[in-house]
Amino acid sequence: MDSLTKNPFLLWLVISIAIGALIWTFLRKELRTKAILYSSFLVACFVSMWPVQDKIKLGLDLKGGMHLVLKVVTDDAFKATVSDGVSLAASELGRAGMPAVRVVGVGADTFSVEGVEPARTKDARSVLRDFFRSTEWNVSETGAGFSVSMTDAYKRAVKDQTVQDSIRTLERRVNELGVAEPIITAHGAAGDQILVQLPGVTDVNRAKDMIKRTAQLSLKLVENEAATREMLLPPGQTEAPPTMEIVSGAGAQPGTRTFYLVRKEAVITGRDLKNARPSISPENNLPDIQFSLTPLGAQKFGKATGDNVGRRLAVILDGTVESAPVINSRITDQGVIQGNFSQEEADTLAKVLRAGALPATLNFLQEQTVGASLGRDSIRSGVLASVAGMTFITVFMLLYYRMSGVNAVVALLANLLILLGAMGYAGATLTLPGIAGIILTVGVGVDTNVLVFERIREELRSGKTVKTAVSNGFDRVWITILDTHATALIASAFLFQFGTGAIRGFAVTLVWGLIANVFASYFVSKFLFEWVLGDRKVDTLSI
Repeated sequence: MDSLTKNPFLLWLVISIAIGALIWTFLRKELRTKAILYSSFLVACFVSMWPVQDKIKLGLDLKGGMHLVLKVVTDDAFKATVSDGVSLAASELGRAGMPAVRVVGVGADTFSVEGVEPARTKDARSVLRDFFRSTEWNVSETGAGFSVSMTDAYKRAVKDQTVQDSIRTLERRVNELGVAEPIITAHGAAGDQILVQLPGVTDVNRAKDMIKRTAQLSLKLVENEAATREMLLPPGQTEAPPTMEIVSGAGAQPGTRTFYLVRKEAVITGRDLKNARPSISPENNLPDIQFSLTPLGAQKFGKATGDNVGRRLAVILDGTVESAPVINSRITDQGVIQGNFSQEEADTLAKVLRAGALPATLNFLQEQTVGASLGRDSIRSGVLASVAGMTFITVFMLLYYRMSGVNAVVALLANLLILLGAMGYAGATLTLPGIAGIILTVGVGVDTNVLVFERIREELRSGKTVKTAVSNGFDRVWITILDTHATALIASAFLFQFGTGAIRGFAVTLVWGLIANVFASYFVSKFLFEWVLGDRKVDTLSI
């Protein structure tokens, strides 16, 4: 029995064969093929949705958890792209014999090349156009130099790539949290927002910290340090030299800051990490983070530390110096990040570093927490509404259409079975608006049965025999059924395409319900009439 429950195909095959044998034994010959096909299909739907609690995934509003809408600060990605362009331009111009040329960033999407000698303008132009493609960068002359700016098409490409990279990084971080079946997807018309839904999350603050933390790690050589920023600047200057930058970290005394003049070019970055894990420092018994490097990262780290023994190396995380230890010897593929971490902070940071740094800052636009008890109340209310609606419809159909109402009720149950089976097979998520879609599907199913039954009544009133009236009733209402369902399907498709969150949940169940209703209300219902009426002469129909 266990092997049957664990193998859906085997379970479907066994049940279908058993039902098929009964049909072949007791049903009339002309109905056997239809009966076997229809029953096998309905059994497949049952197998794909049973047990319901395992096969039908619940959305955030039913299971509880977190709902976040995040905005990706794409200017960060533009600045990083420009920074790479500045480094490349300075390097290539230096190789071309123009080391005195200054390359500086201007705004988020532009950098300038200044101090080009008039006699070398042509050479500089050639270098820039060789390494900065016209499809990505606009290179224009500005008298004593050049202005290089990102094209609109390149900015759109960078923005889209940044959002997708952010989604992939968030997925890895959420996997570290152990969240089952999260929803992380692009959101909004502007294309720079991300929807994050984490069903079942209870530690909200930890999840938010892990999601939002940029975790951009870089290790840079320290040139100097001081108690104030001004003490690190050359006399009469307000900015650090072009190849340097000033970053700060916690001072030796509580509440104080220490400022470090470091090289802009990092020895290694978070991209060079292979793994990171929390540990306890044997020196002071405090939490720290041990990391290992990729082969390329280890090669770079080994060379840099070997060439700079005795100097300090700043460990910079999200723009803040966590520690600046002295390089005592050559280090290759292992290292330690020390700071004033709690055990939980060290654990969270290690997970974030393993998942990778976000390519840009994320800002919270929307935040909603749904409690598990509220989710259970929503399920209870939705189920009660569905049961109440189904009960009312059953009573109405039986009172108004008498025994033919039983046919309608069976068709409705088949409709719901197909709908739930399709959701279970496709892995669709059931939400509270999705339950509303199911209830609306029941209403559409009743409407279809009413169309068929009223047409049969008209045929009976015109003097047709029972079998002819039933056959004509189904045949003549077929086009009407297709027309009404096609119109509703088009509307549902637009809701799914342009809607978000709750609207999509409603559209998914409505689309599956409409497709199921065409099969159940026409083919299943017609088969039931054919089965009950049989091949004998029938003078009256209970309708």
